[in-house]
Amino acid sequence: MPEHFRFTRNRREFLCDAFCGFGTLAFASMLAREDARAAVRNPLAPKPPHTPDTAKAKSVIFLFMAGGPSHLETFDPKPLLNKLDGQKRPAAFGEAKYQFISKNAVLMGTKRTFQKHGASGIDVSDLLPHIAECVDDLAVIRSCHGDMVVHSAAQYQLMTGRVIPGFPSMGSWVIYGLGTEAESLPAYVVLPDPKGALEAGQPMYGNGFLPAIYQPSMFRPGRRPVLNLDLPAGVALEDRKKTLSLLRRLNEAIMQPGDEEFEARINAYDLAFKMQTEAPAIFDLSTESQETLELYGIGRQTTDDYGRRCLLARRLVERGVRFVCVVSGGGPGNLQWDAHQDIEENHLRMAAQSDQPCGALIKDLKRRGLLDSTLVMWGGEFGRSPEAEGGQGRDHHNLGFSMWLAGGGIKGGQVVGATDEIGLHAVEKPYHFRDVHTTILHQLGLNQDALSYMHLGRKERLTEVHGHVIQEIV
Repeated sequence: MPEHFRFTRNRREFLCDAFCGFGTLAFASMLAREDARAAVRNPLAPKPPHTPDTAKAKSVIFLFMAGGPSHLETFDPKPLLNKLDGQKRPAAFGEAKYQFISKNAVLMGTKRTFQKHGASGIDVSDLLPHIAECVDDLAVIRSCHGDMVVHSAAQYQLMTGRVIPGFPSMGSWVIYGLGTEAESLPAYVVLPDPKGALEAGQPMYGNGFLPAIYQPSMFRPGRRPVLNLDLPAGVALEDRKKTLSLLRRLNEAIMQPGDEEFEARINAYDLAFKMQTEAPAIFDLSTESQETLELYGIGRQTTDDYGRRCLLARRLVERGVRFVCVVSGGGPGNLQWDAHQDIEENHLRMAAQSDQPCGALIKDLKRRGLLDSTLVMWGGEFGRSPEAEGGQGRDHHNLGFSMWLAGGGIKGGQVVGATDEIGLHAVEKPYHFRDVHTTILHQLGLNQDALSYMHLGRKERLTEVHGHVIQEIV
């Protein structure tokens, strides 16, 4: 038996000898609880980017044209398509899979006219005169493509990089990587269209398997995006602070380390209180000049709703919100950019609602010095078919379509990629959704490989497989 070992002679000596062991257990428990409390205090604290040298943007505004705007009626003129109007598609252009186009469908030219705009001379349709005024700030990607031709799956892929629900959206990935600079506002906000939900529903905006703290805040449509911002009648601010403090102490007393759902709930209480005390001013557009309200089309029936939401997006990123999605189109079919029956009626109406606010957002961000740090993206889940559906409409088309990016270090005034002569396939420098996602992350200083999360034994990321930065525009 070693000389340094001896048996304890009584209970008192045993407790004395064992004290250090018991103390270590207690101390470890205390540290774990302190770690949990520290996480609750600031779970969305700002984080440094992976690559500071590429971090040109601090926030993102996604102008989501839900339903699929036609590239053929907006940013991709096709004279040959007009020439072949009413004829069968030549076999040389290859095949395409559609949902509703019949075997006897013929090509349909566009009634829109295109003109060159800005010093860059980029062609833009007469549907979008206000966006056309900003064309020198835009990088138009005419060769986007995705994998799915149905709304829900295509919307999932646009938002999450996957064609099924359950994966984190790009907004959630961004705040997971960078946190937020807004202490009294949500980090990630979705401003939905008042006409209703989309096919993919709320899961396409969600946090998926990321901790609940990275979920979006879904604001309400209409003039009251957030309810109950005012303190209840007869409740003083100090009383509300005491209530919140008591809730926090009670929650922390039972919170277990690593309980992500509970952590998110506690943070939601804190954020709700901060919004009651500081956020009402954000939603008060009366503080804006009349010139600014008119710039966005606020006060005009056609543009008032989308104009308000675009202006609110600017006010949110101005105060440090990291990611804002402003949805144009909601509810069934024709209430979106989903022009199955009549492309002219649908796109004239949808463009009339959104064009002026989109153009105003670019102009307003630029004159306030915010465009350099705010990445703006415009587009939908796919484009529209060169063939006619039912004589006057166009079907979903995922093989080649247009999107644009502006601000946040993007080189404007240029067109990248091309579709073929009838707009069927992306043939020159085709870029998948994952390449668009990679470019957004790159401009935020986030590395697509480093931005990962272990889920079910696998490191998951937004881009699934490796995406490529669209080098021409950065």
